Amino acid sequence: MTPVLVVLGAAVGAPTRYWLSARLDRPGLPRGTLLANAAGSLLLGLLVGLALEGHALALGGTGVAGALTTYSSFAVQTHGLGPRRGTAYAALTVGLSLALCALGFGLGSWLA
Repeated sequence: MTPVLVVLGAAVGAPTRYWLSARLDRPGLPRGTLLANAAGSLLLGLLVGLALEGHALALGGTGVAGALTTYSSFAVQTHGLGPRRGTAYAALTVGLSLALCALGFGLGSWLA
């Protein structure tokens, strides 16, 4: 059952990431990828903060958040921005994603 839930979650996360990238990414700033990674980090932090386990975490965490976030696009786009802008974009993405994950965890812990 767990693999099916991961696939169902990924069926939501992956098209959402694609849509965000297709609509918002521009050569100067991959905003869609940034938003997808930030939103996925917030979602995963929230789910873990709620102390979800098993099927719920497989569906929302591994499935939705896992497919929504993307390291491969992030890495390629960071490299494509060059040394200065790529470093700034990487720092922004990592810092924002960590902050939102912590915020989600705090919110989830408070709600649980």
